[in-house]
Amino acid sequence: MRYAIYFTPPSADPLLKVAANWLGRNAFTGQPVRPPQIRDLAHEDFAQLTESARRYGFHATLKAPFHLAEGIEERELLSALMHFASSIDPVEIPKLTIANLEGFFALVPEEPVDRLNQLANDVTVAFDRFRAPPSEAEIKRRNPEKLSLAQRRNLEQWGYPYVFEEFRFHMTLTGPVPERDRPKIERILSEFLEPVLEEPVEINNLALFTEAEPGFPFEIHSLHPLAGTNRRKTA
Repeated sequence: MRYAIYFTPPSADPLLKVAANWLGRNAFTGQPVRPPQIRDLAHEDFAQLTESARRYGFHATLKAPFHLAEGIEERELLSALMHFASSIDPVEIPKLTIANLEGFFALVPEEPVDRLNQLANDVTVAFDRFRAPPSEAEIKRRNPEKLSLAQRRNLEQWGYPYVFEEFRFHMTLTGPVPERDRPKIERILSEFLEPVLEEPVEINNLALFTEAEPGFPFEIHSLHPLAGTNRRKTA
């Protein structure tokens, strides 16, 4: 079993529903979602385009997948996650936009959000004691030879290359896209997601995702509201 601490919108959120439709799977239910019919894109090509992102579910990484450290039990992780979430205020992203990140597409904040980066930093540090060191195979999958020096150091110390100065909040929508196809895929994504990208996105929870076996789809184990989330909804 591997665990990951992510953000994902609540199950009834319009962004979550549209993104799950795009990916073809809802991580809340674990069930496939009928994929959309995309003009100019064959069903087989679309399935391949979203294959890797579909397995992980719609999310933004705050603590990358990890095995529990020796002697640590799931209930301890859950207790710490609930306590941590109850001490952190929600963070608002004024607007998400579609971006090409070195060949794959994701949703990213249109402008930097310092409090969001700080939240990611805090999660990285607070939950590192629960993480077992990555195996050689896990390190190899990160292609360390392609990482910068800072990223390799992060991988060795924190189990993930993209933390602190290397962190970039993103919600993955595709796997790698050949350069010649990127303009078309960006246009398709824009048309598909445009209706739900006008509203701000509130980071109002920490989601514990689990992977039951290597290669299995990630599913949502539990959602932990951040402090003040319920107060504002009932005010």
